Amino acid sequence: MSRMHHASRTSRTSRTTTRPVVVIGAGPYGLSTAAHLKGRGLNVRVFGSPMAAWDRNMPKGMLLKSPPSASMLSAPDSGFTLGDYCRQAGQPALTGHDTVPVELFVRYGRWFAEQVVPEVEDLRVRQVARQSDGFRVKLDSGEEARAAAVVVASGMDGFAHVPRALSQLVPEGLASHASHHPDLGKFAGREVVVVGAGQSAQESAALLHEAGADVRLLARAQKLVFGAGPTPPPHWQPDTPLGRSWGLHAVVHHAAVFRYLPQDVRLKLVRRVLGPFGSWWLKPRLDGVVPTHLGQHLAGARPDGDGVELTTRDAQGHTHTLRTGHVLAATGYRVRLDALDFLGPDLRARLARTAGYPRLDSGFASSVPGLHFTGIQAAATFGPLMRFTCGTAFAAPRLAQALAEREGQGR
Repeated sequence: MSRMHHASRTSRTSRTTTRPVVVIGAGPYGLSTAAHLKGRGLNVRVFGSPMAAWDRNMPKGMLLKSPPSASMLSAPDSGFTLGDYCRQAGQPALTGHDTVPVELFVRYGRWFAEQVVPEVEDLRVRQVARQSDGFRVKLDSGEEARAAAVVVASGMDGFAHVPRALSQLVPEGLASHASHHPDLGKFAGREVVVVGAGQSAQESAALLHEAGADVRLLARAQKLVFGAGPTPPPHWQPDTPLGRSWGLHAVVHHAAVFRYLPQDVRLKLVRRVLGPFGSWWLKPRLDGVVPTHLGQHLAGARPDGDGVELTTRDAQGHTHTLRTGHVLAATGYRVRLDALDFLGPDLRARLARTAGYPRLDSGFASSVPGLHFTGIQAAATFGPLMRFTCGTAFAAPRLAQALAEREGQGR
């Protein structure tokens, strides 16, 4: 479908507001949200570089943990799925348990942006400030834009978690977060210890080994866990884009009621559902291939010559030392509103919180009128679904409807 054809379909219902809704971020959630806002006739400005975080922060050769059915952005019109892109680009169709290369996913997201949200502006938001009639948005171009509402869809930016024991080594180049390396081939011939037990840690270790690094995996877990492979599941378990189980069925299909659970239950589910474990296709790339140090808690780290000496402690309280040239922290992300420095201190102070997350209503609105959050930042309200691209199908139309009603353009 051409961009012009799509534009003509949405323009039949277009009724723009005087001031735009500003969407901060051009990843899957930002692009999907903008598409649905446009579909409801709202004037939208989107700031960011399409799929930049996926391109710059994910290692070359990475395969998405999500299957093809869970790796699609959301648009108000049909014709913009991953399958649609593959057909148009002459790529083989991906189905079932086929793996999705990150390079393909980035190309798909950029194609989606070109077709559905071509007006994305490759500018960085420096500050968002509340005004009596909306928001003032300062851009790195020097422009100060006014907005009726703001949607924060900045993804994982600023949330990379490095354990405290390693944080002092980062400025010295002796430790880093997994998201800092788009090409792990730079570690060929070097010693690297990967810290973590989830998908990122397991895949980073596999990619490092395949790139020629001398890699070991260090984790608190007593054993590595892998997902089920492409075998027939029990017939009584419902299928979902995230896997087969009644629990995942609830996560995917009842995200709207997740916010009624007690706060401690919500936070526990966000942490534990679908993690930490690796995809089934990682097992043959790790088992008996990459040395592991399991059941080890990282107790300390210090520079040692041109490398690092790690101190670990096992369940019996025994300490061990491990020397390496570099430590790669594949230790995930932790949402912290205070890391969103483009939101001014006064604005952040007014945000009601659920731990480090913003507290949101049913339409993704925060306690600051007109300020909405989506993607991983909405996980404490709507659940683990918000950690995955397929969550855009729930979040984007719901958020767009809420903002359209707020701006008097609900339909």
